[in-house]
Order: sequence, then C-alpha cells, then structure tokens
Amino acid sequence: MRSPLRPIDIRGFVPIAVVAMVVVGLFRPVVPVKGAPPKPVPRVGINLAGPSDFSSELPFVDVFRQARPWISQQKGKPWGQGPKLDLDANGWVKKLEPGCWAESPLCTLDGGTYPSGKYTVLYEGSGKIEFFNAATILSAEPGRITINVDSKKGGFFLKLMASDPKNYIRNIRVIMPGYEKTYREEPWNPAFLKLWRGMACIRFMDYMDTNNSAVSRWSERPTVADATFSFRGVPLELMIDLANRLKTDVWFCMPHRADDDYVRRFAALTREKLDPKLRVYVEYSNEMWNAIFGQNKYAAEQGRKLGFSDKPWEAGWRYTAHRSLEIFSIWEKEFGRQRLVRVLPTQAANPAVTEEITRFEDAGKHADALAIAPYLSLNIGPQTKPNSTEVASWTVDRVLDYAEQHSLPESVGWIKQSKKLADQFGLKLIAYEGGQHFVGIQGGENNEALTKLLHEANANPRLAKIYKAYFDAWEREGGDLFVYFSSVSYWSKWGSWGLLQYMNDDPSKAPKFQAVMNWAKSLGQPVTVPK
Repeated sequence: MRSPLRPIDIRGFVPIAVVAMVVVGLFRPVVPVKGAPPKPVPRVGINLAGPSDFSSELPFVDVFRQARPWISQQKGKPWGQGPKLDLDANGWVKKLEPGCWAESPLCTLDGGTYPSGKYTVLYEGSGKIEFFNAATILSAEPGRITINVDSKKGGFFLKLMASDPKNYIRNIRVIMPGYEKTYREEPWNPAFLKLWRGMACIRFMDYMDTNNSAVSRWSERPTVADATFSFRGVPLELMIDLANRLKTDVWFCMPHRADDDYVRRFAALTREKLDPKLRVYVEYSNEMWNAIFGQNKYAAEQGRKLGFSDKPWEAGWRYTAHRSLEIFSIWEKEFGRQRLVRVLPTQAANPAVTEEITRFEDAGKHADALAIAPYLSLNIGPQTKPNSTEVASWTVDRVLDYAEQHSLPESVGWIKQSKKLADQFGLKLIAYEGGQHFVGIQGGENNEALTKLLHEANANPRLAKIYKAYFDAWEREGGDLFVYFSSVSYWSKWGSWGLLQYMNDDPSKAPKFQAVMNWAKSLGQPVTVPK
C-alpha cells in the first residue's frame, strides 16, 4: 500500500503575471549599499525528506516516529470513518468508543525496501494491540510485543483494539531489529547517519513541516513526547542532536505564523544545545513568493494590512523582508551574531522578487546571504512548450539534450543575475534548493509515459555529467553553499526529487547521488563516495 504524496512544489516556475510585471517595469535597478562581496566558499548541503509513514529515508530506528496519525475505524462503517478520537496533548488515544478501534500505517513502502526481521514493540498502559499486513505477532506480554516483519509484503498496520481509559496505551515504540538496547541513546538509523556524514549543512524545511504550517505559538511546537513526528514535524531537540552528531551546520525555517516568543525560545534553545562550533542559517518560512503555499497568501494579507502595497504579490514580498528583519533581530539577541547566517529568500527566475525583498526597509543591509533555487527545469504540461504529449514521445537522450542545451544555460543565467544582485548588497549567494526539476505539471503529471520517461532520465548515467557542468557553473559564477533537494524519496508522478529512492538502493548505480558526492568530495568534504 502506498499513500498519496503531497502535491508538487512547482519550484522555479514563474507565473505569467509575474513575467508581465517585470516587462512593464516593476523591476528597478538596485543601488549598491555595501562594499566588496564576500569571497564565496562553495560547499554542499542537503534538504532532508520530511517524516511520514511513506518516507523511504527511515532516519529513526523507532519506525513509529514516522507512523501516520491515528485513523479512526468503526465496525460497519467505511474505512477511516470512525468517530472522532479522544487524544491527549501528545496524540495518544485516551479512550475508544464501543465497536471502534484506531490504527496507524507504518513503512508504507514498496516491497523489500526497508528492513525485515524481528521488531520489538514497547508500550506503556493497558489494552490490546494487533498488527496487520507485513507484520505478525511472535510473542506478547504486557508492555512488550515481538513481531516478525516481512517487508516484501509492503507496509504494516498497528491496530489499537482496546485501551483502558484509566491507563491508556501510550509511548508506543516499534524498534528495528538489533536496536532495542541502544535506541534511547542512539535514536538515529546508522545507515542514515553514514549517508549524510560530511554534508556542510542540513536544511530542515520538511523536518519542520514548514509549508502551510499552522504553528504560531511555542506550545504548538513538536516535542519528543509526541506520538508521531508525521503530525507536527521533528522536535528541535532532535534536529540539534542530529547536527551535533554529524558536525554539520543547520538551516532552520521559522514558521510563517510563528510569534516573537516562539522565535525567541527557538533561538535560545538552539544556543543552549547546539555545538558552539556550528553555524545556524535562519530563513523566514519557505518560498514565500510561491502561490501554491499558504504562507504566500498569509504574507500578502499581512503586507496589505500594514499598508506595504495594494498589490498582493508586492505586499507579500515586502512583508517577507519586514518579518525576516524582525526574526533576524530576535536571533541576534538570543543566539548572537558570530555563528548566525541571516538568509533572505527569493525566486531565482524573477529578479523583481529579489529587488523588492532586498530593498524594502533596507533588508539587504541586515542580512548575510541571498538564497535561490536554481533548478535545472523541465516543467511539462498540456499547454507548455514543448507540451507533455510531445515530450512523452522523446527518447531519454532527447530529454537530456534539452536539459543540457536549455535547462542548464537557463539556470546559469539565473545564477549570474542573482549573483549580481547579491553582490550589490554584499551578500553571499547560496542555494536553498537545487538539482533537476523534471516533472509533469498542470495535468502532465497524469501522463504515465511522460512520468516513466522522466524517471528513466533521472537514472541515466549521463545526468551525472550534466550535474558536473551545473556544479562547475555554480562555482565559476561565485556561488557559496548549495543545499540540494532532496535526500531520499521514491520517485512518482509528482517528481523525482530523491538522490536515492530507498535506503537500500545501491548508491554506485545512482548517478545523481554520485555526482553530488563527488562534487562534495572535490570541495574537501568528508563524504562517502560510492564506488
């Protein structure tokens, strides 16, 4: 069983209305305000995949950390249409109605793509737990169940059939084979740690469930006591723990609705727990300019309320600058300036966005870096040129010819333009995301032949050569940190983002992974390069 993925982020897509604004003169020359730009130091970072039952990255040895939030079931009713569950503050079921049960899918992945074997299930409280699909119970006693998992059958379900309201079942852990004695002190999957050791920075955008986040107050943040991290994201304490173990810088995206107290507490806890040798990149949310996300609408509304502009797009860009400066100021007071990198985000394909964000309230004077996503774009739909029907008839070589002859020069052009604007404000140019962007859009994602072709292009060794030219251009044009999107995720009609699709992929046969790791190695980073 595979649950549906989230809708695609159309990364790098420039709306027609925005193009028109640039043509009619919204873009104005930026007046230089700083001295010579800083010397770039190219390095490679990674965007980690977000926690979910269908995430193929498997960062935790306790796989219940990524379980889906409870699904209410009732005998005689359609699947998932049981009564509303009575949950405690951490998401544990406090009681079940008569004839009802709650279930949670785990590891809903293709057969054989996660570890099989004897898993240990630990819990507190009193009740009855059953398992379904790829898991069968071998032994059971109060507080402890041993199950055999055959991952070739796909994922499995944990079913909460009964629970004592006075001592309800909670703190469920489903531990991979071999980690029962160590999971408390060593919560991370060793294979996951090995994969990303040597990265210069980890961006936690998806770990923080940044897009469309509902978090506004510190009390709403995820905690280590949460039933699952697929509901609110991964707790700050664990993100910091991961960075400390890997000795890598961190990149945090402050939720777009977060109040000052949230930002202050977040910064203070980071100062307290993060290795003092590591830096922190701070960004206001993610892609505030992108209309597919709720944060874009929020920024437009706030900007208009503050009188920044009557035009929603312009009000949103200016509010992005305004709120970024407020967030930077809080971090400077709570965390300090020495290890803080203040990031202004923008859209690589649209210099008008950059101009507004850096100019408004002199934001460019109070930041350290300008962040873009210079994707190698091939966004194909029924109305694009070329369109999805035409491209679906191409060969893999023709797709890669297009990437080499069109997508690569286009991306390099964005990098050059962005570098000029960054230089005028004395900002480093960094990439918050990047890599290939071959995907069907606007209905093109439903063309199965197109999806198959784009997947084949992502697996073709020739793509590694195109990536090398792409990374060479980033270095040549003065790019600094480049944070690739993304780590491990299986490919679908919504895109082929993962460097690897599954944790048990052979990295030596993954051209994108090889290209990124070889580039990192050439920059002196202590990564593991596949052979």
